[in-house]
Amino acid sequence: MGVNVEVREVVEQKLKGSGAEILIQSLKEQGVEVIFGYPGGAVLPIYDALHRNPIRHVLARHEQGAIHAAEGYARVSGKTGVVLATSGPGATNLVTGIADAMLDSLPLVVFTGQVASTVIGTDAFQEADIIGITQPITKHNYQVKNVEDFPRIIKEAFYIASTGRPGPVVVDIPKDISNGLLMNYVDEEVNLPGYQPTTQPNYLQIQKAALAISNSRKPLILAGAGVLAAKAASELREFVERHNVPITNTLLGLGSIDGNHNLFLGMAGMHGTYTANTAICECDVLLNIGARFDDRLTGNLAHFAPNAKVIHIDIDPAEIGKNVPTAIPIVADAGEALRALLNQDIESPDTAEWLASLAANKTEYPLQYKADKERGILPQQAIELIHRLTGGDAIVTTDVGQHQMWAAQYYKFNHPHNWVTSGGLGTMGFGFPAAIGAQLARPDEKVISIVGDAGFQMTLQELSLLQELRLPVKVVIMNNQSLGMVRQWQETFYEERYSQSLIHVQPDFVKMAEAYDIAGYKVETMEQAEAVFKEAFESNEPCLIDCRTVQMENVYPMVAPGKGLNEMIGVKNE
Repeated sequence: MGVNVEVREVVEQKLKGSGAEILIQSLKEQGVEVIFGYPGGAVLPIYDALHRNPIRHVLARHEQGAIHAAEGYARVSGKTGVVLATSGPGATNLVTGIADAMLDSLPLVVFTGQVASTVIGTDAFQEADIIGITQPITKHNYQVKNVEDFPRIIKEAFYIASTGRPGPVVVDIPKDISNGLLMNYVDEEVNLPGYQPTTQPNYLQIQKAALAISNSRKPLILAGAGVLAAKAASELREFVERHNVPITNTLLGLGSIDGNHNLFLGMAGMHGTYTANTAICECDVLLNIGARFDDRLTGNLAHFAPNAKVIHIDIDPAEIGKNVPTAIPIVADAGEALRALLNQDIESPDTAEWLASLAANKTEYPLQYKADKERGILPQQAIELIHRLTGGDAIVTTDVGQHQMWAAQYYKFNHPHNWVTSGGLGTMGFGFPAAIGAQLARPDEKVISIVGDAGFQMTLQELSLLQELRLPVKVVIMNNQSLGMVRQWQETFYEERYSQSLIHVQPDFVKMAEAYDIAGYKVETMEQAEAVFKEAFESNEPCLIDCRTVQMENVYPMVAPGKGLNEMIGVKNE
């Protein structure tokens, strides 16, 4: 960041002071609007500086709640989430969220307190080697050794977290660094010779991709979260419509194309649609934009896209060719690559016959379920109701498991950046605090957190934030009194031995909501759900709905472990 002499003098004056004061001023320079955190001894100097130089701070009730809220904030805002926690248990309570952000490519800068430099390595009170612990699950991490390095490290941390493939960066701050004084400050541009992400695509590779698409008869686009990270949903839609190419999404790519678009085939993968998975198996060109070919998407790799020439666009070169052989690799930002393809004079392929075949599959093998009033509420019905009442415009967050897959299948998103879920790590307890971060990022929009009864209980203490901040988050518990996906696997693959997956004793969630001064509802029929959901969604207050659903319902279709996408079970109701 270059500055003229007059501005430099102001910056130098501003950044003279304690390490803690430098941190707060540097965060302001980075445009940070909110910090999610929890104080403790090693970060008291920072909290004291925060008290004297305010930035909005959200006091989570557990560090895991803080970091999941920061993830939700980052996902829907496109900004870098900021987390602050103390040393030892404060820092280690962040580990799950750091790993989650790493696998799902979310930009976070996580500041952890540390014991004083003089006692590091002595097993001092609340000491933990957070650098060693987080090195495998961060994009980069720092331990500040000199207060003079602090401004540079903060600037680099934000740059690394938000550029290239986004990810979490940890900055570990010994207490003596927070108390130390910076007397000489030189503002410098970020200069990281070893970190130079490639954002612009190779022109010859773009030409090869264009030619392959033009010559294809069964092209297919697979769009992942990289499209959303690049803010390239409009370019994706333009390309899809210009060349009449069908498209499917990964779990994290949902929302990059309108869920009701006539060329959208639904989600692909383990619980994807029959049409999307069949298209992958039959396509002759597969254009992957910003997805990493993980195992839940591909199934058995021997059966994945066996007839396709694979074009893979990804900003992370390590992902290209890692799991699936790639004929045309393109290392680039997804948006830049799409714009380059749109600038090519591509002769659109003749996809009429291909689209007719896919349309026939859509008609013959839709997502379906058997509704039965005697059985009670099916989760699929509840999610379809949520979609109808919100018109597909809500921000939806989920935990992990059956309800997550049903939400992905049955909630059709009209807009990008409205789907917030834990993909790679599959973190229970993610959905509710992520909704808090999403609501803070976009306060004027409707946020609905669809969670399971088990996962919700892992981070339900954050109800206190809805009470304190009056955030109008709507929490919908899909309560089947079980660890639903675990139970489904035990039914399908373990001869119905339901070992520790049925939860017979639960709290009264309605009374729990009332204890936090939040409206609580219990619904057991679709008639009740219709009335309660409508009232709750129209309110500008937080609420919790205990939606009692059928316990033994399974998520279908499904690709069993070790099977290919062409070997789905539960495609049709018998």
